[in-house]
Amino acid sequence: MTSLEKSLYHQIHPLKLAVDWGTGILALYPFWQHQLLIAILIAFIPSIIVSFILLRFANLEKYKGSAFGKYIRQYMTRPIEVIRAAGYVLMAVGAWYHIVWLIPAGFLVIALAWLRGVIFPKNDPGANRGDNPN
Repeated sequence: MTSLEKSLYHQIHPLKLAVDWGTGILALYPFWQHQLLIAILIAFIPSIIVSFILLRFANLEKYKGSAFGKYIRQYMTRPIEVIRAAGYVLMAVGAWYHIVWLIPAGFLVIALAWLRGVIFPKNDPGANRGDNPN
């Protein structure tokens, strides 16, 4: 498996998903309290550590061959990853400035990015991310 494939498929590992969602939500409280360093540490350090461990040691082949793996190979492009990150930035800004509606709005952006292929499926069933010849 190539580095690009590992980078893609580790995103759907249950540990990675749990850490990203859990720490992302937990970090909103320090953002709300204007504790920027703590919020950034909570939001990113566990995720970076889990990513490193998964990329280095996990066998991600079963995720590549799964239905979810096929879905993200086709729809989880770099621009969609940027949109997911922008959704979290909206949530953090909402927490920082106490603009409560921005938090669910950011969550909605993230959810829509993950669901892009369900909402707007590609016409070509063989289309993929471009970095995987399969």
